[in-house]
Amino acid sequence: MKTKSQLLIVAFSLLLVNLFAQIPTGYYNSAQGLTGAQLKTALHNIIKNHTSVSYASLWTHYQTTDKKSNGKVWDIYSDVPNGTPPYEFTFGTNQCGSYAAEGDCYNREHSWPQSWFNSATIPSSDMFHIYPTDGKVNGLRSNYSYGDVGTALWTSLNGSKLGFCIDSGYNQTVFEPIDEYKGDLARGYFYMSTRYEGEDAAWASSAGTNKATILPWQASVLLQWSHQDPVSAKEIARNNAIYQIQHNRNPYIDNPQWADSIWTIISTSVTEENVFETNTLIYPNPASNNFQISNTGNSDCVATISVYNMLGQRIDYFENIKLSRNNSSQFSVNCEKWTAGMYFISISKADKIKIQRFIKE
Repeated sequence: MKTKSQLLIVAFSLLLVNLFAQIPTGYYNSAQGLTGAQLKTALHNIIKNHTSVSYASLWTHYQTTDKKSNGKVWDIYSDVPNGTPPYEFTFGTNQCGSYAAEGDCYNREHSWPQSWFNSATIPSSDMFHIYPTDGKVNGLRSNYSYGDVGTALWTSLNGSKLGFCIDSGYNQTVFEPIDEYKGDLARGYFYMSTRYEGEDAAWASSAGTNKATILPWQASVLLQWSHQDPVSAKEIARNNAIYQIQHNRNPYIDNPQWADSIWTIISTSVTEENVFETNTLIYPNPASNNFQISNTGNSDCVATISVYNMLGQRIDYFENIKLSRNNSSQFSVNCEKWTAGMYFISISKADKIKIQRFIKE
């Protein structure tokens, strides 16, 4: 647990960073009011052509972007938030080098593995997806996708796991970081898919990606992680620090709701032109047995309701559902037999669709 003096140092450091690296006025103006693919392309145009630094310079830049309050390396594969980490690294002194066990040294982890983009020069040193991490853990993670592990084949000293995936749509080996850094890595992936949109012709594919496109099963996992682990002070400070170096930002740290606008639509195979706002309410959410859909607007409507799993597959469908105005009646959906996890509920009227997330417990 951090001491009071350490917390004060962190707070003061964040204050200095925020004073000198706020989001520039008008930085995201061209993205306002957009959704889905149009939003993603607008964000790409904002953050592209960043100042590319050398791969070797990352060792030095980490002392600005990834330093704990005690001056040690902020390694997400060994850190224990609100606890005592099994070991810590000193900048420079513990730089890899060779390693045989956890705690030997730290190196540079491409969270989006280099083999996925064929070691292209610019993404090879893009700091938004490259973290200083334990060399041994980095090596064991290899180029496996991120995902949720059932039975672990190996567990690191801080609880990160390697094992078979239990997420819908994939059942091979994945790497699962601890909960406190799942959102960080998810937002890093959203950044990579956006920054290199249309610049990925020479990229390879992986179990979770097709060039710079995140596949539906992987996008669904990352969306869930981004909600379970919201943007932290660490991420904000790192975003600001990298902006001072690369002169671009991670829009999904500055505006995390944009990930939902883009990847919820991708995951459910619904085009963004069809998305609209309706006065509908889903409750309780999460739920384990059933949930209600009601109309809180001032006029009755007849809707079609579809339920999609994280693969974008429709698993349930209801037609001609009358939703009476002012929450005067509810439509009940039985979810007792659904597998626990995240689903997307689409409520459509004519050619318009609204998508809402639902969590089955």
